[in-house]
Amino acid sequence: MEEALDERDLERKLKKEHKAKEKEEKKLKAKQKEAARLQAQAGSDGARKSDKKQKKKGAIDENAEDFVDPDTPTGQKKLLASQMAKQYSPSAVEKAWYTWWESSQYFAADSASSKPPFVIILPPPNVTGALHIGHAITVAIEDAMIRWRRMSGYNALWVPGMDHAGIATQVVVERKLMRERKLSRHDLGREKFLHEVHNWKDQYGGTILGQLRTLGASLDGSRECFTMDSQRSKAVTEAFFRLYKEGLIYRDIRIGHWDCTLRTAISDIEVDYLELKEETLLVVPGYNTPVQFGVLISFAYPLEEGLGEIIVATTRIETMLGDTAIAVHSQDERYKHLHGKYAIHPFNGRKLEIICDDDLVQTNFGTGAVKNCRSHQLMIPRTSRLGNGITLSLSIFSLMMGT
Repeated sequence: MEEALDERDLERKLKKEHKAKEKEEKKLKAKQKEAARLQAQAGSDGARKSDKKQKKKGAIDENAEDFVDPDTPTGQKKLLASQMAKQYSPSAVEKAWYTWWESSQYFAADSASSKPPFVIILPPPNVTGALHIGHAITVAIEDAMIRWRRMSGYNALWVPGMDHAGIATQVVVERKLMRERKLSRHDLGREKFLHEVHNWKDQYGGTILGQLRTLGASLDGSRECFTMDSQRSKAVTEAFFRLYKEGLIYRDIRIGHWDCTLRTAISDIEVDYLELKEETLLVVPGYNTPVQFGVLISFAYPLEEGLGEIIVATTRIETMLGDTAIAVHSQDERYKHLHGKYAIHPFNGRKLEIICDDDLVQTNFGTGAVKNCRSHQLMIPRTSRLGNGITLSLSIFSLMMGT
């Protein structure tokens, strides 16, 4: 029995070892198969990369010549290179096209055309500056509009122009005159000064026009406008005349802003308002040292009929030359006996009426009596008697001109 058992155990052991050997052989075959597959794949990838290199090399060999941008005669259609450049160059791609468009009059409108008209005007940029990204956006949008209409069969016109920029141009030209010829605009006179402005525009306005051409804007250059040229000036005068004749606008005496340095009127948008709470020294053009502002100064006006005097307080003593009235509060006991009376201007004898204005006057500020120089006061409340409901003469004077 024991020998039989020993034979069975031996047989089982042999079978177990045989199975283990088969398993190891299978693993070895699998590894060999995977290694062969990886080797074959690597060889295939190498062949593909080699093919790509060969193809690329062949392509370079096919276009062995360097890119050469041909010179295009001015006004002719751009000549294209036989080879494409390796890198995009805007200057090479865009040059010569615009001069050809202009010489071919592709952007010119025909006044005798039977096509339906479509006209837009380029918002004129200031002649004193250069175009920025905001202008570029506007030009791009309007250029798309006008080209679309032109291709849609319209007699399309896009009018270019520049704005004279008002005071900015005047200052630049005045400085140029003073620097080069030691002359002011007053030395030249109006007509000659305008001529100088036009000369300056012709000399420096080309920067903007060059930028518009670089952008490819399809403007009709033959109709270029300037807001101060004779045709536009006549049109403005005619427009105002018609509006006045039709009763849509009127002329009247109103307060404006006067620049004592430029000696010209300026608009509200060109004025910076500064509210002062206390004594302040400010730099003023034409003065070597800062000038004192924000100080309340009191002075007396003599009253008629020997009634004594009335003391007023102001931060702008120089404007007393144009005073036309004195305002007090109707409930101020100090001045009730002066309602309707007159003060006398010490310099010119002008009679200054003493009026009541409860909206304008504060009894606890200053002396409670407010001098009124209508030619220097813009910020009068509309609800006040001085701002609405009473007409006072505007006394015009200029300290700079001595009148």
